[in-house]
Amino acid sequence: MRPRLTGLTSAVLAMATPCAAQGADPTAPVEIATAGPRGPLAGTLIPPAPDRPVVLILPGSGPTDRDGNSPLGIRASSYRLLAEALARRGIGSVRADKRGLFGSKDAVADPNAVTVADYARDAGGWIDTIRKRTGRPCVWLAGHSEGGLIALVTAQGRSDICGVVLIAAPGRKLGDVLREQLRANPANAPLLPAAMAAIDTLEAGGSVDAATLPPPLLALFNPAVQPFLRDLMAQSPIALAAALKAPLLVIAAERDIQVPPTDGEALAGAKPGAVLVRVADANHVLKRVTSDDRAANLATYADPSLPVVPEIVDAIVAFIGKDLGSAR
Repeated sequence: MRPRLTGLTSAVLAMATPCAAQGADPTAPVEIATAGPRGPLAGTLIPPAPDRPVVLILPGSGPTDRDGNSPLGIRASSYRLLAEALARRGIGSVRADKRGLFGSKDAVADPNAVTVADYARDAGGWIDTIRKRTGRPCVWLAGHSEGGLIALVTAQGRSDICGVVLIAAPGRKLGDVLREQLRANPANAPLLPAAMAAIDTLEAGGSVDAATLPPPLLALFNPAVQPFLRDLMAQSPIALAAALKAPLLVIAAERDIQVPPTDGEALAGAKPGAVLVRVADANHVLKRVTSDDRAANLATYADPSLPVVPEIVDAIVAFIGKDLGSAR
């Protein structure tokens, strides 16, 4: 998992938009921005229907854009499809590019020089902007994968969070997740000794010499992202879930080959009153998969024509507001 000063602060920077023309769709997507450290953070707002909630979608790891895609080969458009499915039920959303990447490239000089607290501050800025833009008293957070951790950190101590939705989010510390992911692929067997040693070193607060790593591990343990990896490894999703005051929905995808559904069970079990929904035949990018074929599962990561599994949308709608119709 990889990520990707005080100039502007958390003051709201809503991007100016022209007045809607007569007859224009008031729920059509619009560009929106909030303040980043050195420049604006950019996102897409789908306005909610009257008296309906708004969800801030927080992305997973690496150079993932607001739609859920990545130059590393992911083209599933999961966040865009989720936002559009929620919009059909009247629920608004904001999805945004991370600091230093894509539309938010001017927000910081180096997208790798980031901490979990930085991402949580960015999410807090988006919450302020969304509330001002929509007039809603609170915002729902929906964190996917690593975004689930950011959602949990962001929600601590805030009174303007309606609730938190964790989707395919790890329930263990990053080091344990990485060990399992690396061991799950038989092709990684020759790399495991070096990979396990690197994880141990980072967990202990040290740095890994890139010269000692096999070339296939250089991207994962790039020296530029090691400070962020150390920060991630220090976080405990279970402790954060247990301390959460807001309502919590945990969605576990049963065909997820990156984060097993047992992680969702652990997260939900940490907070009394949390709701756990296990979705059969959903994978990590929220697409329908009906077999244990790993290649077929991975093929959905590059297929934006496949919809988000409707049961995921149903679970979110049931948790955060009155159903306005079918997601199918």
